[in-house]
Amino acid sequence: MRNFGMSMLWFWTAYVIVTLIGIGHTIFNITVLHMKSMKDSPGMGEGYEKTKPWHPLYNIILFPLCGWLYMRGLAQPTLTEALLSGLVWVGICIAVDLVGWVLIRHPWSLTFKEFYVDYQPWISLIYLAIFLGPVIGYLFC
Repeated sequence: MRNFGMSMLWFWTAYVIVTLIGIGHTIFNITVLHMKSMKDSPGMGEGYEKTKPWHPLYNIILFPLCGWLYMRGLAQPTLTEALLSGLVWVGICIAVDLVGWVLIRHPWSLTFKEFYVDYQPWISLIYLAIFLGPVIGYLFC
């Protein structure tokens, strides 16, 4: 990658915003729409479960936007750069998700099965969107 620092800036920007939107959506469902929380229902609760179909949408909007911002900042963006960036982005995301949502135990953490099996097809669509983020961004340059 020609500018790893800028790539990471745009990756982390998208990752943090997507995560905050997902958490905010869940909190909105519980507090405003009065859906059940994880205290009141099995698993992560109705408030979270209802957000799952939206998760790929957040990612398919934000990661290509940040991918475009990254690719636009390169003197000569290439498809190879976009594909390599997508691989790095999705690799980092998979590793961070494993540690942050599965291995480190907290009130919103999930088991390996809950995150990688029960969260299908959403998690696969999310990772596809993250990989394609820089590629779509490149296509708009």
